[in-house]
Amino acid sequence: MALILALESSCDDSAAALVTSDRQILAQAVVGQNEAHRPFGGVVPEIAARAHVEILPTLIRQVLNEADVAVGEVDAIAATAGPGLIGGLMVGLMAGKGLALATGKPLIAVNHLEGHALSPRLVDTDLDFPYLLLLASGGHCQLLEVRGVGDYRRLATTLDDAAGEAFDKAAKLLGLPYPGGPAIEELAADGDSTAVALPRPLVGTDEPHFSFAGLKGAVQRVVAAGDHGAADIAASFQQAVVDCFVDRTRRAFVVSDAPSLVVAGGVAANGSVRVALQQLAEGEGRRFSVPPAWLCTDNAAMIGWAGAERFAAGLVDGLDAPARARWPLDPEAEKVRGAGVKA
Repeated sequence: MALILALESSCDDSAAALVTSDRQILAQAVVGQNEAHRPFGGVVPEIAARAHVEILPTLIRQVLNEADVAVGEVDAIAATAGPGLIGGLMVGLMAGKGLALATGKPLIAVNHLEGHALSPRLVDTDLDFPYLLLLASGGHCQLLEVRGVGDYRRLATTLDDAAGEAFDKAAKLLGLPYPGGPAIEELAADGDSTAVALPRPLVGTDEPHFSFAGLKGAVQRVVAAGDHGAADIAASFQQAVVDCFVDRTRRAFVVSDAPSLVVAGGVAANGSVRVALQQLAEGEGRRFSVPPAWLCTDNAAMIGWAGAERFAAGLVDGLDAPARARWPLDPEAEKVRGAGVKA
């Protein structure tokens, strides 16, 4: 059994965890920064990086003390090295490097997206490779075939905004607090999802790519017109995103015969998304797996599990491992025509 000390600081959540290779989370701690960023309606990178500097050392001590483990007793140090906000990444990665150097333990520089991609395997012991993954978060929206640790084939990506970003922007237009995803879901529960006619970008097209910029713009126009209540707009927006997910994922089934569908990333915490994609998977004869909601948002447990999987495969890194603002899971994927840098 390997014991991994993991650190996460890619955006606005500071996190540390102790995770074992037999799927035990001995201790974990997450401190968010929602209150610090709420006045700005989104994450301010400089504020986030300074907060990581202040918070992360305390969290490391906290998880070690809670598990009654000395830092020298861990087998490896895993730290998120990208993608994300470069300032925050540098804080966590440098902390990981310092611990690795001081203890003589291996460093594992983890791709944050791989953390999400492998997270279902932390809690779902029957989930085997390969599987089709819908990875939907604040910064990314992709369909990938997960063939093994470090082995990914990207089938689709967003041509503009990610789904989580669209949730945040729609929430801001409706005057809802940051973060927007949970606020939209809560308000949508009181609305009529058929009340507002909103577009479903790219639905019905052959390639299973995503686009949410047009949907976001449509919400802006509806809000400005003032003809619909906020709850109906929220419900209709959420349903439009769900419909896009279902249609695009169904299209991905055409090019992937992976027996399981997995949904991960912050948007996977949305109940409507989960239900719709579970129904899709079951209708297509595929196994469905989704992590618990707490494992969908940014956390160090998923980084620790990705570290454990990489450690078992002999994939460790040197102290010269860089922090990367952008780090695709499938670097060989062809650039999609019209897509921006997030593709």
